[in-house]
Amino acid sequence: MSATPEVIDDPRAMRARALAWKREGRRVAFVPTMGYLHEGHLSLLREARTRGDVVVLSIFVNPTQFGPKEDLSRYPRDLAGDLAKAASAGCDVAFVPSAEAMYPPGFQTYVEPGPLATGLCGDRRPGHFRGVVTVVAKLFSLVLPDVALFGEKDYQQLRVIARMARDLDLGVEVVGCPLVREPDGLAMSSRNAYLAPDDRGRAVALSRGLFAARDAFAAGERDAAALVARARAVIDAEPAFRLDYLELRDAEELTPVGGAVTRPVVLAVAAFIGPTERPTRLIDNVVLR
Repeated sequence: MSATPEVIDDPRAMRARALAWKREGRRVAFVPTMGYLHEGHLSLLREARTRGDVVVLSIFVNPTQFGPKEDLSRYPRDLAGDLAKAASAGCDVAFVPSAEAMYPPGFQTYVEPGPLATGLCGDRRPGHFRGVVTVVAKLFSLVLPDVALFGEKDYQQLRVIARMARDLDLGVEVVGCPLVREPDGLAMSSRNAYLAPDDRGRAVALSRGLFAARDAFAAGERDAAALVARARAVIDAEPAFRLDYLELRDAEELTPVGGAVTRPVVLAVAAFIGPTERPTRLIDNVVLR
């Protein structure tokens, strides 16, 4: 693979480079991230390599999607390591702007997401998705991608961004890529770095609960409450977790599903684990089709 990707930190320089690619007729594939890359991110970059002539990665810990009591200041960062990993996955350019460059003094314009951003993480993290769609809209306007790739671990985020791109005619194909897991089933996440060894071992209860519901569905169970109960029984058996939500939602519109499951659904979970004063919030999901 090549040396580390070219690094651009100035939004104006990023847009100028993107416009040059457009003039040359080059197809741009884009992977937005907050850095601290893991195999899930690298799988997105490898898929991007198959979809574009130029692969762009952004690394930006976006302050507007963090609440006042969330983990902005301690979010893990490792730029040198990220660039080396990105190079191994075929990334050409890393866009690494500062918060000041993305939100200059006087910044006041935000994108407001619609109903897809309510419920689940939208209710638990007020303002989170407004920050997400605002920064993604800005990134799209600077990188000018033809296709942008997002992981399905952040399932609600994926649906919200795809709807924004469609509703605002941004001309970007938003592609969801499969969630990547650790060998024991835990969903890969940059926040896994927060977990103490004991909590890391206990954290697999989330995926085990989801897999129990998935297995029941595969065996023919179609009652929504029964599927949720299968997952809850496994997760509740791990006392280290404090459940934030466990819900069955329509896979496209994210509306609550009750009664018999007759269409694709997503079983989504969020839970806290770790010290009471500074717990780690983990999310996971399985799609049942």
